[in-house]
Amino acid sequence: MLKKIDSVCTYCGVGCDIVGEVEENRIVKISASPDGYVSQGKLCVKGKYGFDFVASDERIREPRIKKAFLEKNPHIREAIAPSLRELDATWYVTDVENAVRASAMKMAEVREKHGRHSLCSIGGARTSCESAFLFQKYTRHVIDSPHVDNCARVCHSPSLKGMRTTIGEGAATNPYNDIYETEFIIVIGSNTTEAHPIVANRLVEAAQKHHHLAVIDVREIKLMKFAKHKAVIPHEANLLVLNMMAYVILDEELYNKEFVATRTKWFEEYREKIMNDPYANPDFFKQVEGYEYLAKMIPNIAREYAVKNSMIFWGLGITEHIDGSYAVMAITHLALLTGNIGRHGVGLMPLRGQNNVQGACDMGCLPYYDPDYKTPKEVGLMTPELVDAMLEGKIKSLHNMGEDIMHIHPNINKIEKAMNELEFILVQELFMTDIAQRADVVIGVKSAYEKTGVYVNAMRRLHLSQPLVQSDLPDDWEVIQMLANHLGAGYDYKESSDVWDEVRKTAHERYSGASYLRLERHRKRGLQWPVYNEDTPVLHLLDFRTPDGLGQFHYHQYRERGMIQELREKRLEGYHLTTGRTLAHYNNAAQTKRSESLNKRYDEDVLLACEADAADFPTEFVILKTENGETAPLRVKLTDKVQPKTLFTTFHHSKSKINAIFGDKRDELILTAAFKSIKVEVVPVA
Repeated sequence: MLKKIDSVCTYCGVGCDIVGEVEENRIVKISASPDGYVSQGKLCVKGKYGFDFVASDERIREPRIKKAFLEKNPHIREAIAPSLRELDATWYVTDVENAVRASAMKMAEVREKHGRHSLCSIGGARTSCESAFLFQKYTRHVIDSPHVDNCARVCHSPSLKGMRTTIGEGAATNPYNDIYETEFIIVIGSNTTEAHPIVANRLVEAAQKHHHLAVIDVREIKLMKFAKHKAVIPHEANLLVLNMMAYVILDEELYNKEFVATRTKWFEEYREKIMNDPYANPDFFKQVEGYEYLAKMIPNIAREYAVKNSMIFWGLGITEHIDGSYAVMAITHLALLTGNIGRHGVGLMPLRGQNNVQGACDMGCLPYYDPDYKTPKEVGLMTPELVDAMLEGKIKSLHNMGEDIMHIHPNINKIEKAMNELEFILVQELFMTDIAQRADVVIGVKSAYEKTGVYVNAMRRLHLSQPLVQSDLPDDWEVIQMLANHLGAGYDYKESSDVWDEVRKTAHERYSGASYLRLERHRKRGLQWPVYNEDTPVLHLLDFRTPDGLGQFHYHQYRERGMIQELREKRLEGYHLTTGRTLAHYNNAAQTKRSESLNKRYDEDVLLACEADAADFPTEFVILKTENGETAPLRVKLTDKVQPKTLFTTFHHSKSKINAIFGDKRDELILTAAFKSIKVEVVPVA
């Protein structure tokens, strides 16, 4: 009998409403909910076709324990020996209880031998809020380690840092549908049609109805077809461009004087700094060969933004730079200057990556925040610092939940060495990802389509997901509870709602009114936090979420470097690479490559190079090299969509080893990797 079940998509932070058609406990079709508040009756190819992974033969159905681990720990082997069955030359399989028991024994030994700071936990943005909450709780209060982090470290941590510094809250200010109410939209550092296509549908529709659109990126992207202003900028120029926009608004007195006077502080100091900054004047681009036109285009974009009801959208093209946090502050400065915040039809929209990365951060899966962004009793290390601590012998145990640190993080050669220094790795996963292959214990868990849980999308919308199919695998939070209890906790959560009720008490400023009952009743629309008696679609209506309610200006000057410096000094040599997504795949492709219809669209990472540079690419494949490492051979595709001496590639397939070439260059405040620009050597492969 065919059943239709409402749920939420398991891929990006857009959080689309879906309807799963299920027959004999197997998903046969997924479509958009016809009246879906987010999806609006449409899905991208991932949401529509990317469900095969649920029934894949490659799912981890039984926990695995590495034989080499048990050889080194014969007392653990003896304790669980009756449960062990041979899988292959590398692994035994066992049951969940004994896999957890073995993990707890080893973690207790590590803590006894090396101290509580020798254990860390990384992950949580791919699972439910309930599991993310329990992950950080058990880390902080059972293991008693402050070291917990999630994949926001490699994506939108700078958005959180930049927005909280200036307006006191690090989340999107408005719902997606405000796109229809605005007059002008800036999209910067986001290939929205590929990375967040259902949001892009709204942007395109608005642009076609003459709600003017400006798109700013380092290459020509599809969204530019619909833009009034198409600004292709040099690599690492975001902060430069954003400060220039503010300069124009101030110089031409287009700023909202009343808003600045009544709702902000430190404006005069900000204005003095920016008006005396030679890098803030758009005329600077007259000196940058090939990009001189920006000296006129940037002021035009700034003027239109200032005099209209405007919104700004951004993605990892902003945050994955050494000045990512400062660039986000510069974005919020534009909103504060013009009053384009705190009402419908205006606002700031960071386009979050993972399906629950907003929720994981809200739950406290960050080393410097407890749930609800409270200050923890002890601040832990961020992931790059944890990797360094592993190499120094200070971190000895890693609990990894749904985050392939050996694929999606930078400098994977360095991470490989760090993994070698660990005494224990526990992984909770769906598949044998790169980090799972390196683990000592791997526990297979339910996917999002097999469990009940709350997910928070990029516009703060809570959606209570329900299972499309039934599974006898444990949920992530159930594994954590078992592990915590083996380590001395007394957790007694019977179902996910029990965990959620604790979330509502612990993170009460955002979630107190969001009971399962209300979330079930409003499953189609969802609720946007903070939720008390009602939800809050628009933030900052009267006050910002700073201690005194005022927005703050924090000016940071652009630091000339890289491609811009080379262009201005007329010595551009070699190639500058940027990375990003393609529509058919998601992140490390652990799920999407198990869908034949998706994988055949894009079964390898391809390198895009400018047609004008064809002479430098005499072979079909090339290797990219830096001081940190080299990629596997990449197929070259010549195009007119990237600028001369620039390159673009995706990073979905781990076999490509794209992240081997990135080193430790990262955001100065929050350590997010500088994935969006790196100088590379191109080596043709015969």
